[in-house]
Amino acid sequence: MMKLVLIIRKFLKRAFDLLKNETLKKNLLNALPYWVGAFLTGAIAIVYAKLFSWSELASHQMWLNSKMSFLFITPICFLVGWWLVVKYSPYSRGSGIPQVTASIELSNPKHNYKVNSLLSLRVVFIKILSSLFVVFGGGIIGREGPTIQISASIFKKINDLLPEWYPKISKRNMIVTGAAAGLAAAFNTPLGGIVFAIEEITKTHFSYFKSALLTGVIISGLTALYFLGPYLYLGYPQLGSTSWWVIFLILLISVVTGLAGSGMGALILWVFKIKKLLNNNFQRALYVLISGLIIASIALFVDHKILGSGKEIIVNLLFTNEKSIAWYTPYLRILGSILTFTTGAAGGIFAPSLAAGAGIGAVIGEWFQLTGTDINILLLSGMTGFLTSVTRSPFTSSILVLEMTNSHNVIFYIMLTALVANLVATIISRHSFYDQLKNQYIKEIHEVEEQATINVRTN
Repeated sequence: MMKLVLIIRKFLKRAFDLLKNETLKKNLLNALPYWVGAFLTGAIAIVYAKLFSWSELASHQMWLNSKMSFLFITPICFLVGWWLVVKYSPYSRGSGIPQVTASIELSNPKHNYKVNSLLSLRVVFIKILSSLFVVFGGGIIGREGPTIQISASIFKKINDLLPEWYPKISKRNMIVTGAAAGLAAAFNTPLGGIVFAIEEITKTHFSYFKSALLTGVIISGLTALYFLGPYLYLGYPQLGSTSWWVIFLILLISVVTGLAGSGMGALILWVFKIKKLLNNNFQRALYVLISGLIIASIALFVDHKILGSGKEIIVNLLFTNEKSIAWYTPYLRILGSILTFTTGAAGGIFAPSLAAGAGIGAVIGEWFQLTGTDINILLLSGMTGFLTSVTRSPFTSSILVLEMTNSHNVIFYIMLTALVANLVATIISRHSFYDQLKNQYIKEIHEVEEQATINVRTN
């Protein structure tokens, strides 16, 4: 016993001596906020994932028991999700990724205070609550984009709480790390989180915060891994030898998903532009109710697979012998994504984009009566192409799909799809869907600030 006490004392003395080293002490203090934020991000991402899954499962059970009730449930849930955002946190609407990129751009001494509207604990709470209502109502949304805004908000809040004597830590770097950690925790894809931070969030060299970014991604990922176990977001699809001519179908899928994904983004932006003509909240609420009613009607009278995030569709196509899907299902889901996203409630489009892309791959695969292995490659290509055309982040999309399915043996097919789809989408529009939304958020925040300044002067 005495020997153990001596060992502990020796260890503590050594640790204390190390802390006397100013460089080490400074590095530890700099790293600590990132570690705390990453742990909290992983924990909250787990809770959110569970709640989202339960809401989607409850919606499915409700559908099995009473399909007709969705003519009432869907519009009301959409209305509640929209009202929560409008009433309590306007910048909780939508995906969350444009808000994060806008926050990074505004993270400077001149505009730092404006970031509070985009990233806060209120945003976290309303984001989760609104999206749960929407997905329970059958909304075509995902939780991955919202998790990114939630995580960035947590990191930003930790940065705000640091005392005056604490070493100065860049708020921008904290937000970037939070976004990357959020994606890593949402999909269990650490490489995807890192590439996403570089390609989509910052679009700059990351040498100044690479260590913080890596540790943030690792800790949030390990936290999720500890509680959920070693899982893949989707699973292990069967991918063996493929026919040589499948590459031509992959090129076809790249073009189709490039057009479909960029077209969906363009239509969402167009609807937002038209919605600006609505003069009051009554008219906007009416739009929300009508959107919910349209989705419920399509589910009842055409195809119930329009409902939900679409993860179940992907799993069935990839891991069962049921490789076929109605030709119109992916396009109905695209329509559902447009209607759900434009209500203004919280919810992302990562998972719906993956489901739409997988559906397009399945339809084309069925046309040519391919084997299960070949169709699986088309499914993964469709997922990659559609997500790329929406995000304009080909490498992020490739890495996400590869990590979600452990399908590294088809990496060249996946990356070819991403590059071609990105090229097609760029021809349709030079700027990505997220970039255009980001610019709208920044413009909106500046206009609100200017109006508040005018009101103060006139009063």
